[in-house]
Amino acid sequence: MSSLSASAASSVQANSWGHHIRSTIGLGIPFVGAQLAQMAINTTDVIMVGWLGTLELAAVVLASQMFFIVFIFGSGFAAAVVPMVAHAMGQGDVTSVRRAVRMGIWVVLCYGLLTTPILFFAKPILMMLGQDEQVSALAQAYLRVAVWGIFPALTLMVLRSFLSGLERGSIILYVTIGMFLTNAVLNYALIFGNFGAPAWGLVGAAVGSVCASTFGCVAMILYINSQAETRAYELFVRFWRADWGAIRENLWLGLPISFTILAETSLFAGASLMIGTIGTMELAAHGIALQLASIAFMIPLGLAQVATVRVGLAYGRGDMQGVHKAAITVLLVSLCFSICGSALFALFPRALGSFFLDTDRVDAVAVLDFAASLIVIAGIFQMADGLQAVGAGLLRGLKDTTIPMILALIAYWPIGFACAWIFAFPLEYGGAGVWFGFVTGLAAAAAMLCGRFYLLVRRK
Repeated sequence: MSSLSASAASSVQANSWGHHIRSTIGLGIPFVGAQLAQMAINTTDVIMVGWLGTLELAAVVLASQMFFIVFIFGSGFAAAVVPMVAHAMGQGDVTSVRRAVRMGIWVVLCYGLLTTPILFFAKPILMMLGQDEQVSALAQAYLRVAVWGIFPALTLMVLRSFLSGLERGSIILYVTIGMFLTNAVLNYALIFGNFGAPAWGLVGAAVGSVCASTFGCVAMILYINSQAETRAYELFVRFWRADWGAIRENLWLGLPISFTILAETSLFAGASLMIGTIGTMELAAHGIALQLASIAFMIPLGLAQVATVRVGLAYGRGDMQGVHKAAITVLLVSLCFSICGSALFALFPRALGSFFLDTDRVDAVAVLDFAASLIVIAGIFQMADGLQAVGAGLLRGLKDTTIPMILALIAYWPIGFACAWIFAFPLEYGGAGVWFGFVTGLAAAAAMLCGRFYLLVRRK
């Protein structure tokens, strides 16, 4: 009886609000830190290239958006590994964990091979979309180097998903910080020709990013093979052996996740193209505001991963009370961070925007003036952005990905993009109108995704 009583007490304690708060924050800090460090890699590229001039800044904005779209679609297959691993861990199924990770790597490597030509021949695609020829040529030069980083970057995402399912967030943070430092040093050397290195400008930034991704992938593999607990999964033993069932499950979960992520990221990329038709100065200012918004988004994105892990583990155990409390905890934590971020953007827009420009340049003042107004609007939609990201993460924890994909497509395009175009052109609000369209689409996504999770949990 004493053993049963101890087990019951342990179960109650595991589902206490205090336990959920501690677990969410304990897992959230390294996950959010890793996301911020990952974003810092791209931010470093934008800041340092921005010092070269407005033309180079506009080019790296377009190139980064194009690379990000290809990368983020592939990351959906890596993200599918998180609920697969979490459910298998909840059930104590080591074999399924191994199969999920191995076949996840297979899928992302094949995806990389299929998408390489899109990035390699970026100039005609960008010009077909109405972008300036000189800006498009610079963007293609960047992407022809950056494209080789897609393979280590996506493999790293799968390995991160494996360690996320094991709730090992700290090593993810440490490796990502190492990647950031590698990228920053190489950028400083190769963009401007410091430390005796060649001054490659835009291309130097791409070389730094590829080296950083390769470093992160190798470091993660070495870590997994050096730890007794992770080595026991034998992820790389007989790696060539196919498991078609695991591949089908990865595609079944991953494709909807990829389209869901693509629906949002393509909304922002479409907005970049829309603003690019207004002018180069407006596009540069938009890039600054978008970069700051993307940095802030790393916090709810990290918490969305926490939501998938916490809900996935509880759901794998059949613990619906744990699912309920884990969801509420993550949502409240995300909301608190979003409120703080919104206040920061509203109070210090010019100070934040000035980080991305050499304010001594003649054209910098006009860019900063326009960027400041966009940064204020970016602060407005952070709460909706955070809620929709965590809502999607909660649904992935239940292995529910197809209906959320449909809801996201509706929210971001028929609602968000349409409103952005209407506000920008027929109503003549310009770049600010595009950003008001963002607010509308993200708010619709937040309402629909969180509403679906509530209905599913209530039904179960």
